[in-house]
Amino acid sequence: MTLGELPDYPWDQLTPFIERARSHRDGAVDLSIGSPVDPTPEVVRHALREHADAHAYPTTIGTPQARDAVVDWFARSRGVPGLARGNTMLTVGSKEFVATTAFFLRLGEGDTVVYPARAYPTYEIGAVFAGATGFAGDDPAEWPEPTRLIWLNSPGNPDGRVLGIDELRAAVDRARELGAVIVNDECYAELGWGEWAKESIPSILDERVTGGDWTNILACSSLSKRSNLAGYRAAYVAGDEALIARLLVARKHAGLMVPAPVQAAVATALSDDKHAHEQYERYRRRREVLLPALRAWGLRIDHSEAGLYLWGTRGDDSWTTIAELAELGIIGGPGVFYGDAGARHVRISLTATDAQIDEAVRRLTEAAGDRYAQAQ
Repeated sequence: MTLGELPDYPWDQLTPFIERARSHRDGAVDLSIGSPVDPTPEVVRHALREHADAHAYPTTIGTPQARDAVVDWFARSRGVPGLARGNTMLTVGSKEFVATTAFFLRLGEGDTVVYPARAYPTYEIGAVFAGATGFAGDDPAEWPEPTRLIWLNSPGNPDGRVLGIDELRAAVDRARELGAVIVNDECYAELGWGEWAKESIPSILDERVTGGDWTNILACSSLSKRSNLAGYRAAYVAGDEALIARLLVARKHAGLMVPAPVQAAVATALSDDKHAHEQYERYRRRREVLLPALRAWGLRIDHSEAGLYLWGTRGDDSWTTIAELAELGIIGGPGVFYGDAGARHVRISLTATDAQIDEAVRRLTEAAGDRYAQAQ
């Protein structure tokens, strides 16, 4: 099997709309990519500095301290007690894990990789890398034979959809029928809104989902958004010990090692909830002011019950809405980047400074008022 032709990188298509937004008299407000803008917590930077003397090669699986922190965090914050070090592994960010797992599991021609109907493109690219067939679908009953790997993403990117216990259990049951590995990408699990601000968003490793059996089940997560560590490439996986050991062999051969100072930062960040709560409050405030402004401008917001994005539509195709936002100097993300099911939506990120969010609110509110006045 040789690597086939890859699709163009989708974000390159946004360039003319970015240029249009930047030509706005007050400049552009970028609410597209979702890259954190707030400072990396000092407690984490201190840990990085303290471990800067990193002359030896780091371990691929991760230090005992980092993996213990993952174990403790799952028990404390995710409602998943009982994990041990062998049930965990660090990864170089979560994107590389998503992109390489199908290949490292030796999937290929004739195998199917399932991912959500509205999905971050890397799930599909992982299937392409392996030479497998991708299948976009949310209904477990429609997942075909011979599915070998299933990706869930709850809370979802781009749409913020949360899968409850019953939905996760149905997905796991179907994976077992198919004999497939199932992985939930849980990067946004500590960023719940509305009802999910009061109730913990369930993990796929929850006993109510698995019945206490983690065979062929993994959860992956990241510190990029929780702790503003996107530049550190700090992430981790937990679940089936045998499956992790299997993936670890391939990852050792590939040299996929998290740098030693970053491993220390992982241990520190996951052990400190104070900074994560402070960051949550920043995003909560931004969401509370941006959401009504988008609605006033005419966007219907769907799902968006968790995560860092607002998933909206005016009934037009993505590019029409993106163009209208660019006229206001606002850069959004086209929903079509996340599959055909998103072709009439746009993704609006909360990862901008308070001042930038307030400026976007001002522009949206003024535009909404102008449109109302014209309608009169």
